[in-house]
Amino acid sequence: MPPLPETHPATPPAELDAHRARKDATKPEPPSENAEPEPEPEEEVDPWDLPELRDTGVKWSDLDTKGKVLRVLKSIVKFILLLGLLFVFVCSLDILSSAFQLVGGKVAGDIFQDNAVLSNPVAGLVIGVLVTVLVQSSSTSSSIVVSMVSSGLLEVKSAVPIIMGANIGTSVTNTIVAVMQAGDRNEFRRAFAGATVHDFFNWLSVLVLLPLEVASGFLYRLTKLVIDSFNIQTGADAPDLLKVITEPLTKNIIELDTSVIRDIATGDPAARNKSLIKIWCKTQKVTNLVNITVPGFANCTPDVLCWEEDGQIWTQENQTETINLNKCTHMFVYADLPDLAVGLILLALSLLALCTCLILIVKLLNSMLKGQVAVVIKKVLNTDFPFPFAWVTGYLAMLVGAGMTFIVQSSSVFTSAITPLVGIGVISLERAYPLTLGSNIGTTTTALLAALASPGETLANSLQISLCHFFFNISGILLWYPIPFTRIPIRLAKALGNRTAKYRWFAALYLILCFLLFPLSVLGLSIAGWQVLVGVGVPVLVFAIFVIIVNIMQKRCPRFLPSFLRSWDFLPKPLHSFKPWDKVVTAGMTFCRTRCCCCCKEKEKDEEKDEIKTKDKSLEMYDNPALTIEDEAKVTATHL
Repeated sequence: MPPLPETHPATPPAELDAHRARKDATKPEPPSENAEPEPEPEEEVDPWDLPELRDTGVKWSDLDTKGKVLRVLKSIVKFILLLGLLFVFVCSLDILSSAFQLVGGKVAGDIFQDNAVLSNPVAGLVIGVLVTVLVQSSSTSSSIVVSMVSSGLLEVKSAVPIIMGANIGTSVTNTIVAVMQAGDRNEFRRAFAGATVHDFFNWLSVLVLLPLEVASGFLYRLTKLVIDSFNIQTGADAPDLLKVITEPLTKNIIELDTSVIRDIATGDPAARNKSLIKIWCKTQKVTNLVNITVPGFANCTPDVLCWEEDGQIWTQENQTETINLNKCTHMFVYADLPDLAVGLILLALSLLALCTCLILIVKLLNSMLKGQVAVVIKKVLNTDFPFPFAWVTGYLAMLVGAGMTFIVQSSSVFTSAITPLVGIGVISLERAYPLTLGSNIGTTTTALLAALASPGETLANSLQISLCHFFFNISGILLWYPIPFTRIPIRLAKALGNRTAKYRWFAALYLILCFLLFPLSVLGLSIAGWQVLVGVGVPVLVFAIFVIIVNIMQKRCPRFLPSFLRSWDFLPKPLHSFKPWDKVVTAGMTFCRTRCCCCCKEKEKDEEKDEIKTKDKSLEMYDNPALTIEDEAKVTATHL
């Protein structure tokens, strides 16, 4: 007699189902033939690791003779094209500087003219930042300061903070270049960090050295001691190697008379009505002895004939007359346009050329730096010397940066040129940092040579200002480089790079705040008086220090903080998170693009992604072996 099937009437169906589910969960399921293998967990990729540049083409050994010749020819053409793009890139930076001088050069001269404000070291600092941003050239702003010191309008002590500000303002150019690499998120992250590491170095150096200079005057005393110790003679003009290459193109676009800005700064009223656009490129000064009338014999020119004729007293005086010989040949020599209009035209054209060249340079570098070439270049640029000489590598990179900046005569050009290389991953941020510090030193050596070319009566003051600039950068390097723990600018630049990669609109906000709104606010408070500056600035500074300390303690040792300060969640979300602001900015940009086809395409792509996700979820339900055909309709209906 067959055994009867076991029944469990006392066990309710719900408990039975639960028991079966637990049993099924503990028992491993046999792999089905059609089941896909489970994907292995992806390793977290560090966005700061240099990307691997792989050779996607055919290997050299697999090519025939014709293929090898074609590859060599393509490489030569790409290299020549790269040199041409670099040439146009540098020229567009020069035109960009000229455009900024046309737009804001006279304003910069007016800012320098207020000597009462310049006596305030904080105001002098932000004036140096603003003027350098306006003229896009630390050399121009430094030459204005040297002219004012030489003419006695400004003391050397008052000029030191302005030179510090010029050091900060010159880093705005490579930050603008980094913004133009916002297309790829990781490239933008690295490029923006590579550019702003220069900003953080300058700002941190100023935060330490400016109060020290105000309290002790150590830069002024040190440079005074150097000048008094050496019998320095007038030297030769600074080499102008880069302009020899770029002038054939740039002088046919625009030529400026930068002496107009210096004349405005030194108080010449006639300079206000002059145009910065140079009309006559070849002139000759002729000095003649002419007859003039004077009120009395006491006003006669010494050691010169003086006589009375027809009731008037006459004397002779040397007068210099400028004779215009040849007109310039640039595009705007016959254009009857104001400086502002020409400046805006050149600003738009130079930014367009700069952006186009940068995109093409990045694409060319990406196509050229592949395979063995990429391995060699990355090893040469980023590999340290073997132990125990690894520390020498950074200082050698500083020498390279200083030498290259000395050759091209512009720290802006050098740092702007390495910014795309940091973005595409050829140069690491840790290697770009000493290159940038060396560039800071290189631009000061150029200023030193220019100061040596000054006349004898103004040589000491000019040289002292240049030495202040040099020792300021040397002191900054001693503060923020020799000990690895003190390389704070790298960590700050990485944090800012991560922030701007997530919220790309923050890069524009950073530029406006750091180089425009903050200096203007401090300048306005300084004009109102030092009492107002201290009354507003000290509470803001104390609050900023408090926030920084709390942020550090929240990450490192939150147990020492009160419970409500262990996070910023007690504040409204817009005060401690960028997400609400990101929604506002994204909504505004979407509204601006509603009339464009791009927005429609993006919406269609998003809808397609949502449909694919929905299909994937339904497929997951069908693959579940626990479901029977009878239950499919019920579960699907419940899910929907």
